Amino acid sequence: QVQLVESGGGLVQAGGSLRLSCAISGFIFRITAMGWYRQAAGKQRELVADITTGGRTKYADSVKGRFTISRDDAKNTVYLQMNSLEAEDTAVYYCIVKELGSDPKYWGQGTQVTVSS
Repeated sequence: QVQLVESGGGLVQAGGSLRLSCAISGFIFRITAMGWYRQAAGKQRELVADITTGGRTKYADSVKGRFTISRDDAKNTVYLQMNSLEAEDTAVYYCIVKELGSDPKYWGQGTQVTVSS
């Protein structure tokens, strides 16, 4: 059974930083990418950032230059370093894993990030 367990969310003031972690366990035939989505209240879920097994990264325009995605293959963990946080970054953040396809196949339970202005 595949499990994605996020941690690191919380409440932070605007301009502050948080680091999200996602530990991945269970058998996955072939991971092609790992990453993070988020969903703010009343809005659609959106891609924040992802990283392929080859190390190629992709970011939403709204977080470029502020967020950094990385992974530790030995720990099967993906991270999201979030700096210069803004109130607009407030959302539930979900860890995802892509397996062969272009859409996420596995999702974490989500972790709340709240940025106070």
